[in-house]
Amino acid sequence: MSAPDLRRLWVRLAQAAGLVAFGLLALFDFAASTADDSGIGTLLLLLVPMGLAVATVPLWLPVHRLGSRRLPLAALALATASLAVTAGVVLLSGGGGILLARTWGLAESAGLIGVVFVVSRWGAPRLAPWAAVAAGLAVAAMPLRVGTENLLVIFGLLQVLAAAGAAGVGLYLRIMAAGRERAIALVRAEQRAEFARDLHDFIAHHVTGIVVQAQGARFVAEQDPQRVIVALEQIERAGAETMTSMRRMVGILRNPDAPPDAPLAPLAGVTELEPLLTGFNGAANAPARLHVDGDLNGLPVEVSTSAYRVVMEGLTNTRQHAPDARSVDVAVRRTPDWLLVRVADDGASPRTAPARGHGFGLIGLNERVRALGGTITAGPGVAGGWVLDAAFPLQVAVTR
Repeated sequence: MSAPDLRRLWVRLAQAAGLVAFGLLALFDFAASTADDSGIGTLLLLLVPMGLAVATVPLWLPVHRLGSRRLPLAALALATASLAVTAGVVLLSGGGGILLARTWGLAESAGLIGVVFVVSRWGAPRLAPWAAVAAGLAVAAMPLRVGTENLLVIFGLLQVLAAAGAAGVGLYLRIMAAGRERAIALVRAEQRAEFARDLHDFIAHHVTGIVVQAQGARFVAEQDPQRVIVALEQIERAGAETMTSMRRMVGILRNPDAPPDAPLAPLAGVTELEPLLTGFNGAANAPARLHVDGDLNGLPVEVSTSAYRVVMEGLTNTRQHAPDARSVDVAVRRTPDWLLVRVADDGASPRTAPARGHGFGLIGLNERVRALGGTITAGPGVAGGWVLDAAFPLQVAVTR
């Protein structure tokens, strides 16, 4: 089971547990209210609070969109209604509450505490604090419906503490999610900057070759015209390949702040995998073996460099997360339409490990591979260990 599936499962379990707890509190409120002999107590502590309690469910049960404005507005309306009911009960009872009641509405209290959590977690930043404070005040005042004894005041304070704790947890989760989003955005920006460097290197390499061939053709034009034709064909191929890659890579780059003067450095592609595995074997206990099927020369440069980075990420993950691995197999296969890359180790990792293969390195690779029209997956292998698979379309990479 993948990490997103696990997260969805935990959300479903939390929703189910919340519904069960809410239902039990509602049953207790119903039993306590029907045992009351006071007609006004039965009316106020059964019909109105139960209605308010049910109205909180659509707010705390679903997963809302971050920054929702409707959520804090609905929470403000519910908190205002709850405060109005409390004020009405206190006024009708002459300031002493309905003394015969056995509950002030525990389901409503729990529902409003849940509303405080979801508002703090997903509400619009400008409205969420006001909605959370209003819901907290409503929860604090709720025991006054029963009376004003010291014990009831203590219950009110306890409910305020619970609401504050819910707000703190919601705010903490919100900050954590925002931090992860910023980290992911940074990784993607760095990946685009890496694309920019690759583009710079690739164009510099081919333009230099074009210039050299053009200079050579000028000198041999009179002595050997046939060599001029060959040079012109090579110039045409290099120019067409450069334009194709440049159009595709420029479409990927969406960060206008990327520096235009990236340093010139040689590109590492799949033909340089042997030195990469040699360096890995010198620092790791698990020997890495390379299996090549097909000719790896002549690949589009962005496909070759991306495949190299897939292998590098797979070896890095093995070194960091599978110290017990005894071997690593790196397989690169070229078909007429695809370049397939697999990095598999035999480490004893659990099949549902959420950390492996789902870090920021894989996020950056996913951005890179998808930009080329390919796919990448990471997860436990059928026979154990961990497998990183990537597939790059060659025809799309050439013709796009």
